Amino acid sequence: MTIYDIARCCNVSIATVSRVLNGSSKVSNKTRDKVLAMMREQNYTPNAFARGLGLNSMKMIGILCTDVSDTFFAKAVSLVERDLRTRGFDVLLACTGNELEDKKKYLQLLLEKRVDAIILIGSPFSELEDHAYIEETAKQIPIIIINGLVDHQNIYCVLCDEKKAMLKSVELLHKQGYDKILYLYDALTFGGQQKLLGYKQGLKKYKLPEDSHLFYRISKTTEAAMQKTTELLQSGITFSAAIAAEDLLAVGIQKATIKAGLNIPVIGFNNSILAKCTTPELTSVDNRLDILCPTAVNKLIDILAGKKVPQKTIISPKIIERESFKLVHK
Repeated sequence: MTIYDIARCCNVSIATVSRVLNGSSKVSNKTRDKVLAMMREQNYTPNAFARGLGLNSMKMIGILCTDVSDTFFAKAVSLVERDLRTRGFDVLLACTGNELEDKKKYLQLLLEKRVDAIILIGSPFSELEDHAYIEETAKQIPIIIINGLVDHQNIYCVLCDEKKAMLKSVELLHKQGYDKILYLYDALTFGGQQKLLGYKQGLKKYKLPEDSHLFYRISKTTEAAMQKTTELLQSGITFSAAIAAEDLLAVGIQKATIKAGLNIPVIGFNNSILAKCTTPELTSVDNRLDILCPTAVNKLIDILAGKKVPQKTIISPKIIERESFKLVHK
């Protein structure tokens, strides 16, 4: 049945049925009960698209991430979706992969689905060369970026200060006497750039050697980190500590050094479940998804309500100490 059939069976106007569907208070309880009873009797399902046109809102939020199998992205999507659901919003999730053209395609697809806003998970959407496609989309609907940065009107960013986190990691290692620090990273997205900058600034600040043999860009796999660490050790390059841009890479470093009979401190990033599953357990930077995601959703709700919100919110990181590196507390 259509809304027209429901209206005819109840002997009311289409506008009245629409008000019942949209929860309007301008309908008497008797009429509302009659219309709802007819809908139940006929197993009527409202057309969400038509209803959204009437309300000027689909109560639907689009979420884009590059790879939902990534533990960081998966946790972020879970936190955001659950929060939005409790507030009465539905979610459309698209996993784009890392190709720029696919990101553009899926962003356009969500626009065509008439979502009320779009949330981008992570800095892979803060393209180093080209984020004009995000800026163009923001001319039509609000864009929220979690842990990424694009400075443009109607784009709102909630991010962890990962440069500060990396600088702090170098500082802690230096204070405990570690002077040659290996750093492995996988990508130079906005977040990747911030981490690398923090690493280099930390070396400079504490007058540690910036050795080009001690920082490398590799594939985002544990195997790649193991291979690179083993190659360095076999070639005679020494280091007294290590940091990785992802827990996944830190696990690879730790496996390779333990296999080589070394016991050096290792610090990872993201504080993922991997950090707790290794032996020894991995010290890791917590980029505070438990704060980033609710903050992003709160910001979005305020934007949709017409409230003014800051375009950039920065959250401080936290280093979670575990067995791979513990501070000497005095």
